Amino acid sequence: MSSLLEATRGSVTVAGATRTFTLVGTPAPGDAKPLILVFHGSGQTGDKHRAFTGGVFDALAARGALVAYLDGFRGNWNDARRESRFPARRADIDDVGFTRAVIATFASDRRIDPNRVYAVGYSNGGQMVIRLAHETPDLLAGATVIAATMPAPENFLAGQAPRAPLPVLLIHGTKDPIVSYQGGTMNWALRTLFKAGGPTWSATRTARYFAERNGITTEPTTTRLPKKTTADPTEVERTTYEAEGVPPVVLYTIHRGGHTVPSSSAPALIGKTSHQIDTADLMTQFFDL
Repeated sequence: MSSLLEATRGSVTVAGATRTFTLVGTPAPGDAKPLILVFHGSGQTGDKHRAFTGGVFDALAARGALVAYLDGFRGNWNDARRESRFPARRADIDDVGFTRAVIATFASDRRIDPNRVYAVGYSNGGQMVIRLAHETPDLLAGATVIAATMPAPENFLAGQAPRAPLPVLLIHGTKDPIVSYQGGTMNWALRTLFKAGGPTWSATRTARYFAERNGITTEPTTTRLPKKTTADPTEVERTTYEAEGVPPVVLYTIHRGGHTVPSSSAPALIGKTSHQIDTADLMTQFFDL
């Protein structure tokens, strides 16, 4: 899919440094399209993540949005985990400023609608989206977090942020070998490999946390989705938190799924990829793109 859509390289200057991204879709002044900001996982770039996912988010550009695959600093994002030790955290890279600058670039002549900016992040990128949801919710109309969960309070640097309701879509595999669905702390080998660590909450507790931030106190409804293909061993369960007058929170639990983006083309080494759901379709429906 990605080869069919126009992709251009772009850059912005943040704190004297040049930051880069790949833009998919055709921006035109006055079009005021939705903007999707894609935050890659550890060790990737925007282009590598685009290839890693088989261009799954390009479908959003095909439907009329602009999709910006942002490049982290030396393969990572300065997320808000206290125990992250990779260069982006150690150098305190201004990734929030980078996000603001990309939005401002396209909002200046209404190539995008600044009220329709959505962030989607995978793994370390998901942690970055969690940071944005706390520190700069005013920038976002919605957040999608894939294969990442909330750091425990003692491991979270943005915990003092005031509550700000935001629609949040969460996707996580129960057999994720890197970021456990059940939460807890990474083993020594993973902490060493990814230069990250500290305790995290489970995917279900993460969903409840975002629901409570939105003011939702009622119990969620859970639905097992019908299988699209019997050859795919994964099964999908949707847990929905909603209340009148506030944004919803939805968790898609991928039973037997790995550290992957559903409907993508990730390697088997990091677990099974579900093709029972399409990530771009979920985002389109949930955020009314």
